[in-house]
Amino acid sequence: MKILIVDDHPLIREGLANVLGELDPEVETIEAASADEALAAFSGADGFALVLLDLGLPGARGMSLLEQMRSERPEVPVVVLSANDQRDVVLAAIDVGAMGFISKRAATPVLVNALRLVLAGGVYVPPQVVGGHDAIEAAAAGPAPGAPATAGTARSLADLGLTDRQAEVLALIVQGKPNKLICRELDLAEGTVKTHISAILRALDVANRTQAVFKLSKLGIQLPALSIASQRRAL
Repeated sequence: MKILIVDDHPLIREGLANVLGELDPEVETIEAASADEALAAFSGADGFALVLLDLGLPGARGMSLLEQMRSERPEVPVVVLSANDQRDVVLAAIDVGAMGFISKRAATPVLVNALRLVLAGGVYVPPQVVGGHDAIEAAAAGPAPGAPATAGTARSLADLGLTDRQAEVLALIVQGKPNKLICRELDLAEGTVKTHISAILRALDVANRTQAVFKLSKLGIQLPALSIASQRRAL
């Protein structure tokens, strides 16, 4: 497993590299201390399973680096690791495609479990942002025996009644893709995409895209892997 660590503090990069061994004893970490180094490493090597990205980097402004990485390689999940975990910052990161947001104040077990969730296709958002529910606990817990699947108890997209195509649309929504890019990547008409999105929001019982990501974080639902052809259409 190859993971890119992007942070301008050497001690943090070293600490993360040590912790990541808990995910995979044979993990390979590549480090970058600036936006330019990060883009060079990200563009120059294949096979990244994950990117850990600090937002306060030299050469980066706001969410620009996150947005560029998600645009270049939407198949590679990017998790923001930041000391600034205010709600508006978390919202902004999720809106442009972060698959997780972890506070630098988080304990090591929280970090490791959050990354496992993301690597499994889920989304991690800090509990304080999603209303006090721990996403990792939600991912592990199942519905009560015999209970009907609802937007609050579903363990899979199929439980919510979403079709395979709607699941693909949802995966692209989580990546921060606008409707036009979703149309191009899935070869769908814009009206069809809008219909799918409306069905997705109804199934999750939410009003907008960001709320949909938060609901997935609460439920710990795994998203489908997009086909290689779909990924390449984004490039």
